[in-house]
Amino acid sequence: MVAASAYEESRRKRLEENRKRMEALNLPLLSRALHKSHSPASSPSKSVKKRNIQEPMVVVRRSGRLANLPSPIYKEIVIDRVSIARRNIGNRHRDFVNRVYASDESRKEALEKAENLTSGLESDYPNFIKSMLQSHVSGGFWLGLPVHFCKSNLPKGDEVMTLIDEDGNEYPTIYLPRKSGLSGGWKGFAVAHDLADGDALIFQLIRRTAFKVYIIRANSASEDKQLK
Repeated sequence: MVAASAYEESRRKRLEENRKRMEALNLPLLSRALHKSHSPASSPSKSVKKRNIQEPMVVVRRSGRLANLPSPIYKEIVIDRVSIARRNIGNRHRDFVNRVYASDESRKEALEKAENLTSGLESDYPNFIKSMLQSHVSGGFWLGLPVHFCKSNLPKGDEVMTLIDEDGNEYPTIYLPRKSGLSGGWKGFAVAHDLADGDALIFQLIRRTAFKVYIIRANSASEDKQLK
């Protein structure tokens, strides 16, 4: 009991000394001030709007050599295409089932006549001979021209080429240099002149964008027209 009483007395003295030291340092006042500063009055939380930051789109350059070059600007470019007015060629029906194919003899004969006639043409105007196939006169209606002739004599870009028959009638067609041939308008000429498989045509370039065309029939020699 004596030991316990001595311990309690010693503990009470230490607490009293600690209290006096705290009061000397104003620690109680500081504690109350800190408590008030950490418990502010509650206020309704304000909604924070997220900023919508749009990053500019840039072209990723994979090559280090091009990394420092300015980014390209792409614009929509409208390309003017060569076109011609459609000619009314009527409702003539071609029977693909009953196609008539020229014999080897008649095709060869038409070519020989065309070669003989070209000898009488003026040498100042370049020319070539084209033997008609079914793809030229029915179905696809596409006429491929000799590549060497196109490179040497015809325009380098798409052009309207005029075909002039032996009666002086003109037929505009679309010439495509990339494919070395006549596209739009050729069907009108072929149908108007009832071209058939085996016919031999002489194309004489009388102007930069105009052909004089002579037709040698493969199956109707009596219908051939003589050059003046």
